[in-house]
Amino acid sequence: MKYIKFFKELSNKDVPLVGGKNASLGEMYQELVPMGIKVPNGFAITSDAYWYLLDSAGLREKIKELLQDVDTTDIGVLRIRAKEIREMIFGTPLPKDLMDEILEAYRKLSQEYGMEEADVAVRSSATAEDLPDASFAGQQDTYLNVQGKSQLIHYVKSCFASLFTDRAISYRASRGFDHFQVALSVGVQKMVRSDKASSGVMFSIDTETGFKNAVFITSSWGLGENVVGGTVNPDEFYVFKPTLEEGKKPILKRQLGHKHIKMVYSAPGSEHPTHNVPTSEEEFKSFSLTDEEVLELAKYAVIIEKHYSAEAGEYRPMDMEWAKDGVSGDLFIVQARPETVQSQKMKHEAQVLEKYILKADPKDKKVLVSGKAVGGKIGAGKVRVIESLERINEFQEGEILVTDNTDPDWEPAMKKAAAVVTNRGGRTCHAAIVAREIGVPAIVGAVGATEVLKDGMEVTVSCAEGEEGYVYEGRLPFEVETIDLSSLEKPKTKIYMNVGNPERAFAFAQIPSDGVGLARMEFIINNYIKAHPLALVDMYNGKEDVLDKEAIENIMSGYENPKDFFIKKITEGVGMIAAAFYPDPVIVRTSDFKSNEYKRMVGGAEYEPHEENPMIGYRGASRYYSETYRPAFEWECEALKIVRDEMGLTNMKLMLPFVRTPEEGRKVLEIMREKGLIQGENGLEIYVMCELPSNVILADEFLKDFDGFSIGSNDLTQLTLGVDRDGELVSHIFDERNEAVKRMLEMAISSCKKAGKYVGICGQAPSDYPEIAEFLVENGITSISLNPDSVLSTWPTILKIEEKLGR
Repeated sequence: MKYIKFFKELSNKDVPLVGGKNASLGEMYQELVPMGIKVPNGFAITSDAYWYLLDSAGLREKIKELLQDVDTTDIGVLRIRAKEIREMIFGTPLPKDLMDEILEAYRKLSQEYGMEEADVAVRSSATAEDLPDASFAGQQDTYLNVQGKSQLIHYVKSCFASLFTDRAISYRASRGFDHFQVALSVGVQKMVRSDKASSGVMFSIDTETGFKNAVFITSSWGLGENVVGGTVNPDEFYVFKPTLEEGKKPILKRQLGHKHIKMVYSAPGSEHPTHNVPTSEEEFKSFSLTDEEVLELAKYAVIIEKHYSAEAGEYRPMDMEWAKDGVSGDLFIVQARPETVQSQKMKHEAQVLEKYILKADPKDKKVLVSGKAVGGKIGAGKVRVIESLERINEFQEGEILVTDNTDPDWEPAMKKAAAVVTNRGGRTCHAAIVAREIGVPAIVGAVGATEVLKDGMEVTVSCAEGEEGYVYEGRLPFEVETIDLSSLEKPKTKIYMNVGNPERAFAFAQIPSDGVGLARMEFIINNYIKAHPLALVDMYNGKEDVLDKEAIENIMSGYENPKDFFIKKITEGVGMIAAAFYPDPVIVRTSDFKSNEYKRMVGGAEYEPHEENPMIGYRGASRYYSETYRPAFEWECEALKIVRDEMGLTNMKLMLPFVRTPEEGRKVLEIMREKGLIQGENGLEIYVMCELPSNVILADEFLKDFDGFSIGSNDLTQLTLGVDRDGELVSHIFDERNEAVKRMLEMAISSCKKAGKYVGICGQAPSDYPEIAEFLVENGITSISLNPDSVLSTWPTILKIEEKLGR
């Protein structure tokens, strides 16, 4: 056939003929289906057919006239001209020979699937689309559940016309593409019955930070258009690629979305082939993929990325759409294209780290709304709430665009915005992709934004604080720090980082370091688990009325039971940090809450004693082996074993806090051995946190059982000087530079060196005082762990000290 190519006839070399989308489908169908990846079959109507249609009615010159001198920033004029062009194309009948070929190809495809008239997806595929440096995400149209010959012809023509949507014209103009150097091919692909299951989008790279070792998957019930279009806030999953390829199960994150609707097939004869229906209560509260399905999709992503990278001769992260068939249960890849934002940053900004830093005083930061952060930037300006595209021409340069949900039609306005905020959408929807590409900070899924934010309000939109994005009242001060990484020489003293928040781990891993000297378990328990661990233990063991049922159900939605929830949240939080810095060491400190802190958790008041001085009370090791708390500590150990053994993150090392005596340390090590955390096995090292004078004085005894010390200078200073560091009246005495504290530091380092064991410091002192950093280096400490914002400022200090010492 002259104008038709089935997928088996296509490869990535055919972009000029069938566009990026169809060429990629052909490539996968030929090369990757034999490797086990499932791709629905279909055919492409070539770009020659598009030119044939235009020339059959002499439309080229008419379109050129309409586009001549159009200012794409004048949204009103752009809309009128674009609509006129689309109506001309759609109103032109398909030449008979072209229509005959399309219907014959449709007959063959339907026959292959044993159907008289197959249900198909009709997708636009522009010949300049899906290039490594331009996504063209959603610039042309796609139609799902197209059934029958007349519907097929109708939507093929709709696709041809969609080359001249407002957004497509604006997008091409902004990137210097000639409108007549781009043609349109149409893909006709057998539908996957994901209306009976789930579907979504997948990236082989972290879309926000460019972290290369993670697959990022989003998922929702029903057909995938709701995820792509940002109509729902989907479930999110991260999988770690290196240990996945070793046969491990490294799911780093599971986050339940807000899936209030799903797209399904409409009844035959309906005006629209698909429609949305509410999800059931069970669907709303459940993950739309199982762990096994998440891992299978991640394996697909790795295979696809490797294939496209090998073909390109360079690393090529991929952006994929997937669908699960609710009849067969099979997972299919329905699109794959190069990722266009982070991959380009790697090429052009590999040695430069750009950091947006909010400088406002915490008391001035009033959060108005929050949602998913897209990009890492900050923007400020006046709010403009636009509820529909009909009012888009009201939008002014430099304003904050606030709307229910953006799709690619909003691209001309997004380019003019200081920031974008939407009620709905996930981080893989079209609008998020476009926002990243044009470099505009965006917060999606900020529920209630259009109600809370009013026209003319001055706000600051911050996407620079992790996965959560915040809209603050007023214009807050911020700065942009650019750091050249190319000239950094590494010191001999290892520079570690203190990391508590797993959501920041991928971003922090871009800062040069040798690993993590302190990963705090408390942040994970406080922010992700929220409930007192013993309350969850009692619930798991059948004790009723432990916690408010509704409160705990909201916390645990999507998990099987309290133990499954607790263990998975620990593995996700610790796993995210360990994966971010893999294969460098990540030292995880087991939970170190005080009784007053545990009491503030959901259900905590029922389980915690009243203590006059919790700082030196029921905490650390004494809690772990106590008859009361031991069951919760055993769950913690089970989770940490999963991180190392099932997820394969053997770079994780452990550290025990507040071990008062060697006997206490041995009791805890025995519990850990019983739960499978055995020193030396698969390289596991267990350190003691050196934070009590007894740790220093009896260092030789502690080091018989432990693999080294990590010095906690905060508590060591407190207990050496007898100063409650929470007490205001004596706070002036608290100073790590005190000679007594320095002698303690010197003794601890000396003991570890004598025993041939590791010694590092993870307390605040070297971040705050360069003279303490100098003192530690002079005494030969193995590593210094700093707060992320102190690493690059302390780095040259350490190099100078080493140079002075002749190292």
